[in-house]
Amino acid sequence: MTAEIETGLAGTSSVGNYFVATYPPFSAWTPGQVGAVHRVLGEKPGEDTDLGLYLHIPFSRTRYNFCSFQVYTDRTKDEISAYVDAVTCEIASYAEKPAIEGRPPAFLYFGGGTPSYLSVRNLHRLHDALSARFDLTRLREMTFEGEPGTLSRAKIDALMEIGVTRLSIGVESFSDEVLELNGWAHDTRQINSVCAAASAAGFPQVNIDLIVGLAGETEENWLASVARAVELGPASVTIYQLDVPRDTGRRARLRDQGPGVVADWPTKRRWAEYAFGELERAGYRVSSGYTMARAAGGSDFVYRDSLWHGADLLGLGVSSFSHVSGVHFQNEDDFASYIARAAAGELPVRRALEASPSERLIREFVLQLKLGRVSPGYFRDKFSADVLEEFRVPLEDLASRDLATVTSHEIVLSRKALLRVDSLLPAFFLPQHRDVRYT
Repeated sequence: MTAEIETGLAGTSSVGNYFVATYPPFSAWTPGQVGAVHRVLGEKPGEDTDLGLYLHIPFSRTRYNFCSFQVYTDRTKDEISAYVDAVTCEIASYAEKPAIEGRPPAFLYFGGGTPSYLSVRNLHRLHDALSARFDLTRLREMTFEGEPGTLSRAKIDALMEIGVTRLSIGVESFSDEVLELNGWAHDTRQINSVCAAASAAGFPQVNIDLIVGLAGETEENWLASVARAVELGPASVTIYQLDVPRDTGRRARLRDQGPGVVADWPTKRRWAEYAFGELERAGYRVSSGYTMARAAGGSDFVYRDSLWHGADLLGLGVSSFSHVSGVHFQNEDDFASYIARAAAGELPVRRALEASPSERLIREFVLQLKLGRVSPGYFRDKFSADVLEEFRVPLEDLASRDLATVTSHEIVLSRKALLRVDSLLPAFFLPQHRDVRYT
């Protein structure tokens, strides 16, 4: 994995995943470890561990050209209804497990795909199913991802009604030309309309996503996108540097056409750094290597911060990822197989990995590095571990390259390091995970 990431970040946008979402890598998860899932689900968890819920909505109007998620653009109303039925069954199956039963979730995340593709009726069906099995009154955050072309006024009203506190709008670019070239169905007219409606509705937080380095992106239209984001003034702006997955049609195009199809890594990092600077001047603070949040408060991201500090996550829906009591697992990634198993009352788990104590420590450490600063005291208290000694070699390397400042109280990444943080994380992995495919 190290070679895969470093080659891509050194120059052109080569094919391969740069984003480190968890640890150990997904490629280490196997069907042979699914038994560990059933074991830990039968055990009560630690009292201090938060539980969160993630619900995957895999439907969308279009599949953008670099999308690597499980997304369907051709499902009928009946198929979507059958999917909602299956998720309802899965919710019921998990809610009765000792590891889940009676635990009020701290956060709920609707992700996709495009959750806003759901009808208001199906949205209420899912929320009702969750409410019937979980105490949602104690949620600290409910996040909902939406695409501008499917966030109607009626849908925005429904989201307010079910208690969404954080609406994340997939703007991606404020250039119609770039949006069309990269396969999105929405346009800037819809973006402007939805952002105004979301602001008027009164969501506690609105986040907008941008992707830097898309096909057709130029210095001029990127700077214009940043200026428009600043002008809108959402609670947070999340900026992803374009990742070219292995399993999209763009792989062949990149191979055939070579450099120039999308921005290279130095350009993407430079554009991202420009955006961070402009947002800081507008009163935002660095929230992570991807997100700038209003400095005036009210822009915490409970889902991210809880997961990166070891919370349990129950992922519901096709291909969803979970993490419970140190065991990682993923659902069936085939639509029909997922529905059949969930509807039959089975847990539709496809592969899993039980993390060792060392792997659990590494997971939290590398994820928290993405926040830009890490407290060694946190790891002493939770893991009885001295991370300054445990990771002495990679930390000394970062410090020698002016990528980090390391003291006994805090590890702080430089801006240069933060904007390429995922490329630095494999140095903290166990040897067997450093030179493997991540996904």
